Order: sequence, then C-alpha cells, then structure tokens
Amino acid sequence: MALTIINSIASWILKKRIHQMELFLKYPNEVQEELLFSLLRTAEPTIIGQKYEFSSIRSYKTFTERVPVSTYEELEPLIERTRKGEQNVFWNTPIKWFAKSSGTTNAKSKFIPVSSEALEDCHYKASKDLLCLYLNNNENSQLFTGKSLRLGGSKQLYEDNNTFFGDLSAILIDNMPFWAEFSSTPSNKVSLMSEWESKIQAIIQETVMENVTSFAGVPSWMLVLLNRVLEETGKNNLVELWPNVEVYFHGGVSFEPYREQYKRLLPKEDFRYYEIYNASEGFFAIQDLNNSNDLLLMLDYGIFYEFIPMDAFGTPEQKVIRLSEVELNKNYAVVITTNSGLWRYLIGDTVRFTSLNPYRIKVTGRTKHHINVFGEELMVENTDKAISKACQETNSEVIDYTVAPIFMKGREKGAHEWMIEFRRKPENIELFRKKLDEALQSVNSDYEAKRYNNMTLNPLVLNVARTNLFYDWLKEQDKLGGQHKIPRLSNSREYLDRLKALQYIQID
Repeated sequence: MALTIINSIASWILKKRIHQMELFLKYPNEVQEELLFSLLRTAEPTIIGQKYEFSSIRSYKTFTERVPVSTYEELEPLIERTRKGEQNVFWNTPIKWFAKSSGTTNAKSKFIPVSSEALEDCHYKASKDLLCLYLNNNENSQLFTGKSLRLGGSKQLYEDNNTFFGDLSAILIDNMPFWAEFSSTPSNKVSLMSEWESKIQAIIQETVMENVTSFAGVPSWMLVLLNRVLEETGKNNLVELWPNVEVYFHGGVSFEPYREQYKRLLPKEDFRYYEIYNASEGFFAIQDLNNSNDLLLMLDYGIFYEFIPMDAFGTPEQKVIRLSEVELNKNYAVVITTNSGLWRYLIGDTVRFTSLNPYRIKVTGRTKHHINVFGEELMVENTDKAISKACQETNSEVIDYTVAPIFMKGREKGAHEWMIEFRRKPENIELFRKKLDEALQSVNSDYEAKRYNNMTLNPLVLNVARTNLFYDWLKEQDKLGGQHKIPRLSNSREYLDRLKALQYIQID
C-alpha cells in the first residue's frame, strides 16, 4: 500500500513538468534564441566572453561571425587552465567536475567540463523529464513500486588540483539526490566499482532479490549483464525473475542490432523501450511517445543547437545553420553551446530530423564514423538497419561488428570488409553475407550505385569473429563497460586490422 502511494505521488510530481515543456514545443525557435542570449550574458565576464566581446553581441549573425566552431582539441588549452584551478575562463561559475571521455576511438582522453548548472538544469532535469514523459504516456505504470536496475560507467572519481574527473555516470551518481539512490539498484558503492568482472558479479548479487521495474543503460553492456543474470539464476527469461519489470531506458548505441535479443529476454507484450540521446557534453533528446524510434529534441536544458549539413561537412562550402533552418531527412553534424561553457562545440555526432513540429531526430552516427572512400556515404544508421534485416532473414543474432574499406589497388576494385561477432550464427554464412549486401543496397542508394554490376565496389567481405573478440579488444584498451563503444565504421583499416590480429589470440 505504501509503495502504491509513493508511486502515485511521484507520478503526480513528475507529470507537472509537462506544462513547462509545452512552452518550447509551441515556441521552439524563440526559446532557443532567448537561451543563446542568456548564455552570452552569463559568460560576459569570462576570459572567452571578453575575448569575443559577448557584451556587444545582439544578434545570432554577430555570434556566428565572432565565435568560431571548435573541436575539443581547439578548446583543450582553456579546459586545461580550468583543470589546473583557474576559474572564470569559459563559464562564470566554478567548474570542478570533468567528465573523462575518450569518445569511441581516441586513445587520448578528453575532459569535458560539467558545471553545477549542467548537472541540475540538464542532466538531472532530463532524467526527471524521461520519467515524466514515460508516465504521461503510461498512466497505469507502477514504476515506483520497485527499483530501476542501472548500469553506469566502471570508473571511479579522481581528484587533481581540487577538481574531479571520471565517467559522467560516476559524476552523476556522486552528486545525485538521496531519493534517486533509494529508487535504484545496485547501490552507489557497487555502481562505482572500477573492475568490470567484479562489478558484474556484485550487481547480480544485489539485484536478483529486488523488485526491478525498469532497466537503464547502454544496450550492448546491459545485454552482457542480463545474459549473465539468466546464467546465474537458471531462469528462462527476465520476466520470470522480475515479473513487474515494464520498461528499458536505453541510449549510447543504436538499439536496432539488439532489439530481437531483448524481445527474447523480455517476452512481455506490453513491455516498453524508451530511447535517450545523451553524452558527456549534455543530455539532448528523449523518446516522447510509446513505440517510437524518434527522439524529441529538448530545447530548455541550457544547450543552444546549431547544425552543419553533412553533404558539405569539412569542405570549403561547409555552412552552419540554426534550428529554424533545418530540413527533414538530411544528415547534420551537431554543434552545441552549453551552460558548461562549451561555445559552438562540434560534438562529433550526426542526426537526421524526422519532424519539424515538434523537432524530433534520429541519431545517425558520428562525423568520424562513416565510410565515404568510394562516394558511398555509408552511415551507422544504414549498417545497423542492414544488420537487423539480415539477422531477421537468417535467424541469427549479432553481438558486435565493425566495417572498414578495402582500398583499390591497381585494377582491383574496392570493397567493404566486415568483422561480425555472432551470438547465434546463421546456418549459412554465405547467405547472410548476401542478405547483408542486399540490405545495404536497399537502405543506401549511393552504395547501391557503386555496387551495380560491381562497377566500383565488389561484394562485401565477411569475417566471422571468434567468441569474445570485441570484448578482448576493449579489454586490451581498458575500455570495458560504461559508455565505451565499438567503432562501427571507419575510413581507415586501423580497428579492423587490430581485430584481425587478435582473432587467433586469447586474452586472459
């Protein structure tokens, strides 16, 4: 009875936020413009604010003329000054938290500044909004009668010059209000464990006896945990263990390659999947409808958005546009200005708008993670769809994959080379390879044109990875768990060649 009352009260409080969301849904471009000038006014006294004379910027045009689009490498000197204790550099309130991120591929760590405003007005606000939207769409939810099984990063926090750095999830857990831990499992202590294998075992021990009503985490790593739970408990599926589980909040990587595997783990007709789009730099979008693949761009989290059309990205014709200028079904690189002092920062993600009223998006990949060696403009969104289709047609399941080009040599034509690790291998590998190639052509017309009569590209080459190959590759680089991901696509052969070298080597 008490839990039912708590569930009702929590639902009522969270759903009050719906009325605030209506403002940016009705006036999205006005909310964004007002936000930009609020950020500029706040940062006027900072070093970067004085450098670009924020005090005299009165239009978006002037903002774009004075402040350049920047990568992390270009902002790093200012970030390092703050990490060494200097304040008021790019934001006017103290920055003491830094989300350590190596992205998907970079060996060199990035330290993304996280202000107190970003914690409260972006990350925590988004977490509440996610619950608010879910509860608003599912009025009979009993979410708060149980706990959320969360799977965060595997790194603890470290102190340096009176500043702290670690995985974003560790920063969020360390700063979250007490009630959030009360409604979550495992405990903060276990969530922050750094050794992945020990952490998985500790999570299982703490959670199997709980009344779990939801999951939250990256699909690839959550799948590892949930399969281990079934192995440990001997259950046939997760509903046998947690009969009241009702929703999985996921993000970090595309869900498409894993969807069918989750359906088998969770054979419950009314089970929900809700996607989010967040990163160390901020929380950007939330699925706002049941049974949808589109994400509502959240416009009042202290983040001002700009976009670069990918068809001209990195060329002399490159241009930056604001939200009001975007078009449907075009790929854009995302540029953000934030309440942590990131000014016109290129985060490296690409998105496609599926709706302009309201603004809804799909994450399509990374600016560095596509293949365009032969003019095929292959995006992660394409390969995820093709993998999913090929798996359905051959009754197989994929754990992970990566793709690289086979470069032309002399008169030899190019091709794409895949490394795929299967959870359930297809009975006929050659049929899978053929179905995958056909699926790629069906979702990408440029690839189809290059494959026509093997004109430019030969049929794709498929390598079947040994068990745990991708796991061992990540372990070798100390990237197990958390937000670490396999680089899906690359214009170079760096990742594929290393994986091929590890193919016949077992890492202890």
